[in-house]
Amino acid sequence: MSEQVTYPRLATFPPGGYDKGRSFLWQAAWMTFQNLVFIKWWFPRRFRPTVLRAFGATIGTGITFRHNVRVQWPWKLTIGDDTWIGEDSWLYNVEPITIGHDVCLSQGAFVCTGSHDHNSSDFHCTNKPIVIQDGAWLCAQSLVLAGVTVGTGAVVGARAIAFRDVAPGTSVRVGTVN
Repeated sequence: MSEQVTYPRLATFPPGGYDKGRSFLWQAAWMTFQNLVFIKWWFPRRFRPTVLRAFGATIGTGITFRHNVRVQWPWKLTIGDDTWIGEDSWLYNVEPITIGHDVCLSQGAFVCTGSHDHNSSDFHCTNKPIVIQDGAWLCAQSLVLAGVTVGTGAVVGARAIAFRDVAPGTSVRVGTVN
């Protein structure tokens, strides 16, 4: 006799999923500007922090945003001073992302506050904020998952996954458990 396997029924997913924090028109304005201008290589990087501030982000000074950086919702983003965000990085902030001072997100880093409960019948969202403290380094194509705090001076190595908090001054590398 085979065992019955259960799984979420996506048709029952709750409408809206999560609180986007702004009106539909504001969301549409950001998505349009991001995709037509903000991510493009020709858009001067010195203007990127100004644009994010105009859309509600709290951004310090000395910030470098390379091209092709995606920010889901600027109004849910806080970044300290002298931080670098490398090209192809994605700040998927359906919940707040707080990034400290002197943080480096290398190429392709993915900071993801969104998730789902795969054990629920409706696959509802289980989003949680992320905090990346001062002096942390997210190496190329690293992944930080919902609810994680990356401690001061910590390193998430290239292609590594931080699925729980990373203690200050420690590192997570591919093939290790944090």
